[in-house]
Amino acid sequence: MELSKRRLLSGIAALTAGAALIPVVQAQPGPAPRNGDAAISRGDKRKRYGMLIDLRRCVGCQACTVACTIENQPPLGQFRTTVSQYEVSNVAALDAPASLFMLPRLCNHCAEPACLDVCPTGATFQRDDGIVVVNNDWCVACGYCVQACPYDARFINHETNTADKCTFCAHRLEAGLLPACVETCVGEARIIGDLNDPASQISQLLRTHESALKVLKPEANTQPRVFYLGMDEAFVSKIDGNPAQRTLLGDDGKEIAHDH
Repeated sequence: MELSKRRLLSGIAALTAGAALIPVVQAQPGPAPRNGDAAISRGDKRKRYGMLIDLRRCVGCQACTVACTIENQPPLGQFRTTVSQYEVSNVAALDAPASLFMLPRLCNHCAEPACLDVCPTGATFQRDDGIVVVNNDWCVACGYCVQACPYDARFINHETNTADKCTFCAHRLEAGLLPACVETCVGEARIIGDLNDPASQISQLLRTHESALKVLKPEANTQPRVFYLGMDEAFVSKIDGNPAQRTLLGDDGKEIAHDH
């Protein structure tokens, strides 16, 4: 009888210990998603994702840049999203203090993407839900899409030697989560949602602020699906269209990475 009791208790202890280990194992972070992983799914054709960025709320903290880097793990010195900072001053009143203008930048997931037509292999394509992605297995790093993008939103990944860019964190959207940049925005300046759903938050905001909304470089005729609220007209079409250059230096002053 005593032996049977000991066996029963040891069995319960083993089950309890096993159950306790399950959430710990599940919580271990897996490898960061790559562009090719996002390309596996064609998305939900009933949806059309877009993003609204309320510049009145952006404080330039770069939390979105850090969160995106942690989530997607691009090479050191390369970024899928950044927040450009501009010093704005009144030329006629040089003594007046200058103010800072924050402009978050990312792939615009255009309705008519300029990057698609120039891709010789079809590696860049648009999912059924409007998200533009890159299939790493097909990309030959020719850089045509990098040059074609009017928004400086693409780069050649130094590690994968393929085109890289923001994917709206498609892997997170498919899991019912928000993109990393949206989830971590301290000012709640970024809103993402389904443009085909009239009841979605982004659709309601687009209707409410229709006359005040702007997109970058409308003259490029790409029909961006990233909308800006509170952006001065001066910044709409005067964003440099050349690939961004960023140089990261080590403590010894030597270049670690260079994005061009």
